[in-house]
Amino acid sequence: MDYFDRFAIPHPSPAIYASMVAIGLTMIAIVIGLTYFKKWGYLWDEWLTTVDHKRIGIMYLISALLMLFRGGVDALMMRAQTAVPDNTLLDAQHYNEVFTTHGVVMIIFMAMPFIYALMNFVVPLQIGARDVAFPRLNALSFWLFFMGAMLFNISFVIGGSPDAGWTSYFPLAGNDFSQSVGTNYYMLSIQIAGIGTLISGINFIVTIFKMRAPNMKLMKMPMFTWTALITNAIVVFAFPVLTIALLLGTMDRLFGTHIFSMTNGGMDMLWANLFWVWGHPEVYILILPAFGIYSEVISTFSRRNLYGYTSMVASIVIISFFSFLVWMHHFFTMGQGPLSNSIFSITTMAIAIPTGIKIFNWLLTMRKGKIRFTVPMLYSVGFIPIFTIGGVTGVMLGMASADYQYHNTMFLVAHFHYTIIPGVVFAMLAGLTYWWPKMFGFMLNERIGKWAFWFVAIGFNVTFFPMFFTGLDGQARRMYTYSEATGFGPLNMLSFVGAIGLAIGFALIVYNVYYSVRHSSRDIGSDPWDARTLEWATQTPVQSYNFARTPQVDSIEALWDLKRKGKPIFKGDIEKIHMPNNSGMPFIMSCIFFVWGFSLVFSMWIPAIITTIAIFACMAYRSFEKDDGHYISVEDIKATEKDWEVLADENR
Repeated sequence: MDYFDRFAIPHPSPAIYASMVAIGLTMIAIVIGLTYFKKWGYLWDEWLTTVDHKRIGIMYLISALLMLFRGGVDALMMRAQTAVPDNTLLDAQHYNEVFTTHGVVMIIFMAMPFIYALMNFVVPLQIGARDVAFPRLNALSFWLFFMGAMLFNISFVIGGSPDAGWTSYFPLAGNDFSQSVGTNYYMLSIQIAGIGTLISGINFIVTIFKMRAPNMKLMKMPMFTWTALITNAIVVFAFPVLTIALLLGTMDRLFGTHIFSMTNGGMDMLWANLFWVWGHPEVYILILPAFGIYSEVISTFSRRNLYGYTSMVASIVIISFFSFLVWMHHFFTMGQGPLSNSIFSITTMAIAIPTGIKIFNWLLTMRKGKIRFTVPMLYSVGFIPIFTIGGVTGVMLGMASADYQYHNTMFLVAHFHYTIIPGVVFAMLAGLTYWWPKMFGFMLNERIGKWAFWFVAIGFNVTFFPMFFTGLDGQARRMYTYSEATGFGPLNMLSFVGAIGLAIGFALIVYNVYYSVRHSSRDIGSDPWDARTLEWATQTPVQSYNFARTPQVDSIEALWDLKRKGKPIFKGDIEKIHMPNNSGMPFIMSCIFFVWGFSLVFSMWIPAIITTIAIFACMAYRSFEKDDGHYISVEDIKATEKDWEVLADENR
């Protein structure tokens, strides 16, 4: 039994046992359902082996939504635990595990796939491409992310969850202080998912540089594509640092090296530096695509072109540059001298300038516009004041001397959420609602969507605004409880009430999807929002080849020019279209990566060596494989286009 003891949960509880049963029953139900409805072939042919950027985007989206609710449950447990003094809902160990997994899930496994979901679906359409530059690598990127997410999520039922915080600082994350395999899961699952993200970064840069429609110069790209380009440039520069940091951390954990230890020549602050050299650009990896989404939404629903396009592009380039020059502000209090603190304090405050320019650009876009307050527009308008609060408090934290008061308190937690939730979650919900018709061929219900927005917006503020005050009063973050004498109780209870409001808002979003699937009209045309960019110039839902004829673009808003000025987008005859074949190799290789990671988590060396060889074998097989793709004939394209036109007429 000693061998199997390593897989046991070190701190079991009835909730974890219930989760094990629920996971087991869910998996059995999925297998039975697929078998009963004879969907195994469909699942393999249409989804597991697909290289279509649109389907990969939808798979990213589904994964992100599942992780959003996993991370949301963690957040609710934290707020419930701290709602009253001396609460015993969670003990200290479980609280440590919950806030660790909440942070990792929300940043790495919810926000990242959410932005890649929208990038995958929208960017090739916005630039008039048939797919991304490397479709198979795109599939591999998704499956590596997915397997990394699954590896991380099984930790709480097999072996134990990580408990050293989402930053996993050493020496706390070392073997001396984190003796379970939880931190091994952290190192290896993020490593696997991170490799997928790095591949995506390269793929999208090549796609945007090399596959744009004829005449689409860089300064004629839609703003979302611009933010996607800069975001992926940051990914390519930042993620290798994380890869190396995780590799070194894994060596400390599995092989007893002392790279990040406080003894034998190790340097624990090296981890903090490497982590935040990646970690702060990561914040902008998440937020820059949100800026692109808001630009598209505000322009569309203000019925005006985006104000200050050139300054917007310059701003995101400057922000990306500064994002690599501010990492040390995360540890002003950890012993570096006043000169270093002063330099990083200045760069931190300087980054507010280009961000402020964008805020004014959006406001001036709305000025004198004929604004339609749809659900995406509500999230976009709501983002501006909330994010501004997050930005202003960020400047407060950027002042090194004042940071000694704010550091490690709930004030920091409030600031971070006032930045990330409007800057990422609001944007993703706006983008999801905005592009949903193009993805699925029907619209989400506006009335239910607006109810959800108000619950999310009010619930968010009620949850996090009180933390500014408790933080200033000295409530430390990551403390699982507090005494009644501190006086933190009432405001923490208010936070818990707000969290319930947030949960209701997200439940309404789920209900909206269910309601809209059943009741929404499928007769929405290809451009239901009266939008301005190229993705709305093709069918809804989009056919596999995206456009029957390659679009010709000579402005930022090609579709708007077609509708208002009569400038044609599609010229010439339809020609046969070359498309890539599906492939099971990315899925199979990612499954091997999962087994490889699981083996290393538990130091099972023989399967780890076998799977390492198998991974290289997969790469060798792909190197020598001949696959020239396939052509879609002109007749098939014309038939598809005709069928779509007939269907559209029948719906009318």
